Amino acid sequence: MAVTSITILGIDPGLRITGFGIIRKVGSKLDYVTSGCIRALEPDLPGRLKTILEGLREVIQTHQPQQVAVEKVFVNVNPQSTLLLGQARGTAICAAVLESLPVAEYTALQVKQAVVGNGHAKKEQVQEMVRRLLGLPGNPGADAADALACAICHAHGGQGLGMVSTAGYRVKRGRLI
Repeated sequence: MAVTSITILGIDPGLRITGFGIIRKVGSKLDYVTSGCIRALEPDLPGRLKTILEGLREVIQTHQPQQVAVEKVFVNVNPQSTLLLGQARGTAICAAVLESLPVAEYTALQVKQAVVGNGHAKKEQVQEMVRRLLGLPGNPGADAADALACAICHAHGGQGLGMVSTAGYRVKRGRLI
């Protein structure tokens, strides 16, 4: 029986810093491929979105992932911030779609639950668990860790990987309902 391998790109979208992380799932084992951040420092929104799009397309073309997992935007107190972050997220999804890749979406609660076992885990806990799960020598940066965590969440039972689909469910206190 052949062991299947799948390469997953996780994305933590942000207008200034978009984290990305790529893992390879071989059977039930997870291997680290690469991670980093795309820094969009342009003063105008269109310039930032262009940087995000071009940066993610370069990552996709270089590493050839087969699936993409993107963190969903949560609603901030400031609706304007939520709308702006949504544009960065939409740009990240477009980068994947332009390369004909399937995209799965996860809330921060789902990602933390899958990686740490607690939907309300702190960033440092996520970084530490990502380090442990992928056997890294040190903790990745916060944005890269969030992206890797999103990819790990997808690998551990995400949509399209032969596990239970979360479509049609809501998350309450870290559980699907």
